[in-house]
Amino acid sequence: MRYLMLFFLPVMALFLQSTLFGVYSIKNTLPDLLLVFVIFYALLSDARNAAKYGFFCGLLEDLLLGRFIGMNALSKGLTAYIIGVLQGSVFKENLAVGMLSVLLGTLLNYFFLFILSLMAMVTIDLHQALFATLFYQAIFNLLLATPLYVWYYNSFKYGWLRPNRER
Repeated sequence: MRYLMLFFLPVMALFLQSTLFGVYSIKNTLPDLLLVFVIFYALLSDARNAAKYGFFCGLLEDLLLGRFIGMNALSKGLTAYIIGVLQGSVFKENLAVGMLSVLLGTLLNYFFLFILSLMAMVTIDLHQALFATLFYQAIFNLLLATPLYVWYYNSFKYGWLRPNRER
């Protein structure tokens, strides 16, 4: 059941991002619910598994919504790996740790996407990209992460997402 949920969450996140959240965009900026779930997984797992899950979720996003296949996969995989490396020294039960992780993860993911876009020679409006899009996406992600972190943490410790669940 754990693996089914770990597959269902990104699919549900992509569905919500492409339908419901599109109505509530600010300056063409959408929340990245998929990134929020990847960061939560990285915060509660090890770096290697987090990178694999981030890469899988990013690839799923690229295949369903993306124009450049692999950009989201690489950026989410790298972001998850860095959060997974840093997770060993934090108190995960604290809600503020989840919120700071989402903020850091959003910044890292955006930085990696920016670098990959430059490497792919995509024309970028720097003012729009850095000040409007990143700012609004960070706020959106923090607003989503606040209620979702409590559910995700409890599910990871005691519920369906628990790694060593008894049968």
